[in-house]
Amino acid sequence: MAKPKQVPLDGWDQHSIMAELHRQGMTLAKLAKAKNRRPGSFSHVWKRPVSIAEEAIAEFLKTPKEKLFPDRYPKRTARILDSKFEDYGASQKASARPDRKAA
Repeated sequence: MAKPKQVPLDGWDQHSIMAELHRQGMTLAKLAKAKNRRPGSFSHVWKRPVSIAEEAIAEFLKTPKEKLFPDRYPKRTARILDSKFEDYGASQKASARPDRKAA
């Protein structure tokens, strides 16, 4: 597990990550086996977040996963809605008038 020889100027992408793994004699399948996972499970890391795969790749390359996958980190959990949506979640039953008066 050596430090990458050179970091791409425009940042890390799928191809530069794979190239660096192959330069160091590693594949995604070998990383998966090292983490006791199925070899094909790491191949999904390019399409969707797979935290175990991201951590294994980052650990092997000795590079923070935030730099390898910048579009995924930091993870956002809270969203602030615009003020025009302030009453969006309010119940509609509370403000509705009855169709007919009680007899």
